[in-house]
Amino acid sequence: MKKAILGKKLGMTQIFGEDGKIIPVTVVEAGPCVVVQKKTTEKDGYEAIQVGFADIREKLVNKPVKGHFAKAGVGLKRFVKELRLEDISGYEVGQEIKADVFAVGERVDVSGISKGKGFQGTIKRWNGHRGPMTHGSKFHRSVGSMGGSSDPSRTFKNKKMPGHMGNENTTVLNLQVAKVMPEKNIILIKGGVPGPNKGFVVIRNTVKA
Repeated sequence: MKKAILGKKLGMTQIFGEDGKIIPVTVVEAGPCVVVQKKTTEKDGYEAIQVGFADIREKLVNKPVKGHFAKAGVGLKRFVKELRLEDISGYEVGQEIKADVFAVGERVDVSGISKGKGFQGTIKRWNGHRGPMTHGSKFHRSVGSMGGSSDPSRTFKNKKMPGHMGNENTTVLNLQVAKVMPEKNIILIKGGVPGPNKGFVVIRNTVKA
């Protein structure tokens, strides 16, 4: 059965496994999340649940959003996401989803907004090679050849050029849950997950296993 939960990345640390080896883990504050809305096939054409996480002050929310939460009878939430699951019959509006939905050893995919790097050149953005650093080369960190002057007399679309890097939705696949602490709403995930500390993430069952 598909499962998912919203959370906030707190940072990275390390724990010791049963064999005594160090395991690098990302600490995620997962839940408690609350079901804000249920989408049904009869009314919406598909099945999904809308889930909210992390409280927000009333002054930071506009009237339409306040009405949406008031209709559900739940508190105002900062991070709201729609989750498409196989079966939503077990969920009701107002129900809480906690960290214990996942167990140690399960494989998950984690999605989040990657760190923004600003405007970057081709070497950093696309892992390109630099030119020779001797003084006479006059070619060090440039883009390189743009395209043929006679044929095709243009630059092809999607050429790897300088531009905005990062700050986009990113998913890391097939990570392993190293430890679950439901009393603290904490999930430790082996390896790194996208985004900065305090960034919001979505944890789902992996699509690879």
